[in-house]
Amino acid sequence: MKNKLYIIKIGGALIDDEELLNEFLEQFSEIKEKKILVHGGGKLATTLADKLGVEQKMVNGRRITDKDTLDIVAMVYAGGINKNIVAKLQQKKCKAIGFSGADANLIKATKREHAEIDFGFVGDIEKKSVNKKLISKLIKLKLVPVFSAITHDKKGNLFNTNADTIASMIAQALSSKYDVELLYCFDKSGVLEDVENPESVIKNISEGEFSVLKNEGKLHKGILPKLENALGAVKNNVNKVFLIKETELKNHIENHHAGTEICL
Repeated sequence: MKNKLYIIKIGGALIDDEELLNEFLEQFSEIKEKKILVHGGGKLATTLADKLGVEQKMVNGRRITDKDTLDIVAMVYAGGINKNIVAKLQQKKCKAIGFSGADANLIKATKREHAEIDFGFVGDIEKKSVNKKLISKLIKLKLVPVFSAITHDKKGNLFNTNADTIASMIAQALSSKYDVELLYCFDKSGVLEDVENPESVIKNISEGEFSVLKNEGKLHKGILPKLENALGAVKNNVNKVFLIKETELKNHIENHHAGTEICL
């Protein structure tokens, strides 16, 4: 029987709210099972870019990561945010250890190729990109890996990489060794039928239902990458995948009914 492993992804809104982040990390630290945390970036990188006068270019809601922007996101994501989370977890007696993908070659990426847009230093990853052997060793040492959204190409280049994708690929890579449950934690109670109604949580979404919701325009841009990565995880042997409200983590772990479950 495989050991249980939670892989939990948190995003920007939570990171930007110190009180909420502290409450979340308290719940995270109380999880008895093996666990990994993956975090995004929040508004801090954009704020710092504004202060430094580095213009931020967006195409279809995606950040163009030029060299100056890469320097900023690497400092903020792999530096400030990652180490702040690790320090808070140590305070809560959780043996966290922070990583970018470059550390110990844990996540190797390739530069994103696009026919019309040069995204700059943006990296794409696959399941095979993840060094599952070494991550498993860290878990066996009773350490709690905390991953930032920075990867590398083993040629000396760092890349800005979607944190939802990182969480999904780590989950897929480790599903052969562990009973993996992937949780996307964000500021909604789950996937909503009506974005204006917080009570309209859709309890289960299959690939077919996802396509219908997408075609009907019921999914806003922020939820799309989460759902696409969640479906990818389910299709690649990740045992359970949920989208839940970040304040419901403890309730979900104990009762297994919060949020939206992604199914085949």
